[in-house]
Amino acid sequence: MTNRIANSPVPLALYGFLRPRAEYADEVRRALSDLVEPTRSEPGNLAYHLHEQEDGRFFLYEVWRSREDLDRHNALPALRAFLGNLPTFLEGPPEVYADTMISPYADSAESAPLGTVPV
Repeated sequence: MTNRIANSPVPLALYGFLRPRAEYADEVRRALSDLVEPTRSEPGNLAYHLHEQEDGRFFLYEVWRSREDLDRHNALPALRAFLGNLPTFLEGPPEVYADTMISPYADSAESAPLGTVPV
């Protein structure tokens, strides 16, 4: 990651794809699903979403208030254990991106209710 991201005082977005090996698809789905609610309850987490693509890949999108909050999340034992097993579970390395946000991040009180934003 660049210094721009490491030192940013604005929210940090991470997103990427994971392609599980066919024999581990259910296990990866369960493990990723089990991370959603605990991650959403962590201090500094602004968003955490898991999607499953038609081709079997999983797409993760997360937003953190700061780099420090993300670092604290990444140090959790359950996440470290999952990440340590990724080479076994995936067909290749994860495709991951991290960027500072340039648009304001609306808090939940100001956000539009689900279903009101045209797609």
